[in-house]
Amino acid sequence: MDQLKAMEIFVEVARLRSFSAAGRQLGISRALVSKQIMQLEAELGARLLHRSTREVSLTELGLAYLEPCSASVEQARQARLVIAQAGDELAGGIRIQAPSSFGSEWLADALARFALLHPKLQPMLHVDDNLLDPFRHGFDLSIRVGGIPDSRGLNMRRLAPCRGMLCASPAYLARYGNPGDPEQLVQHRCLHFSHLTQGNTWQFVRDTQTLNILIHPVFTSNNGRVLHQAALRGMGIVYDTTFLAWRDVLEGRLVPVLRDWQLPLNDFTALYPATRKVAPKVRALIDFLVAEYQPVPAWDKALGDAGWC
Repeated sequence: MDQLKAMEIFVEVARLRSFSAAGRQLGISRALVSKQIMQLEAELGARLLHRSTREVSLTELGLAYLEPCSASVEQARQARLVIAQAGDELAGGIRIQAPSSFGSEWLADALARFALLHPKLQPMLHVDDNLLDPFRHGFDLSIRVGGIPDSRGLNMRRLAPCRGMLCASPAYLARYGNPGDPEQLVQHRCLHFSHLTQGNTWQFVRDTQTLNILIHPVFTSNNGRVLHQAALRGMGIVYDTTFLAWRDVLEGRLVPVLRDWQLPLNDFTALYPATRKVAPKVRALIDFLVAEYQPVPAWDKALGDAGWC
C-alpha cells in the first residue's frame, strides 16, 4: 500500500464526506477509494470513518487523525512543488473558482494567456455563482465579488472594480419610456440578479442622497449573462455590470439609464487560504491578474473613453 496516497484519499473523503465525490476529485474509482481507506484503517488498526448509505462521517479517532494527516499531505505536496517548479518554472494543477459571467467573459481568456506563458501548468476553472468556501471545496484560488461573508482563514487581494449599470434596449425604452428618477422603477419591468446582498432592493446614491427602491422583478436569475440577454431582447431594465454591458452599450444595443445616480461599487477579490504557504503558481497568477485589471480594467476604460463611465 502507498500510505501517502491513502492519506491523500482519506483527506479528500473527510473533506467531501463522500467516497464517490473524492474519487471524482482525484480521478479514481469509488471502489479504489474504498479499498485504500480500508487498507489505511488496517495499517493503523483503527476505524477512521463511519459509512452509511447516505453519508460518510469521521469517527473520533478519524477526527483526531485528520489534522496531522492533512499536514503531512500538505508537506508532501509542497515538496513536490519544489521539484516541479525548479528553475522558477511553474507546473502542476491549479484550481480556480470564479463567478460564471466574469469567468467566461474575461477570466477564461486571461487564464489561457497565463497558461501559455507556463506550458507545464494545468489550470482548472470552475465557474459558479454560489459562495463556495475555498477550503472545503479544495480551490487554490477563489475569485469573488466582495469576498465571502466569512473570510476567516483567507487572504484577500483586490483585483478590479465591479461596477453596476442599469441598462435597457432602445426598443424597451421606446415602448415604456426612460425613467427620470429611481422611484419610477416601480412602474417599469425590472430584471433582477438574485445574488444581490440587499435582496429585491436596488440602492442608488447621488452626492449625499441615498435611495433604496424595492422593485418587483418580472424576471430573476442567479446568472448575470441570462439577465443581460433578456435585456437585449427588450424584456426590461437590467441591473447589469459594466464588464458584461460595455460592448453592447458602445454599439448601441443597450442604453444606460439613470446615469445621474450611482449603484453601489464593489470589487472583484482574489481569496486564497492563509493557513499555508502560498504556492508560487498561485501568487504568480494573482500578480498576473492584478496587472491585467489595474489600475482600470479594459471594459471600464472603453466605457470611459466613450463618455459612458
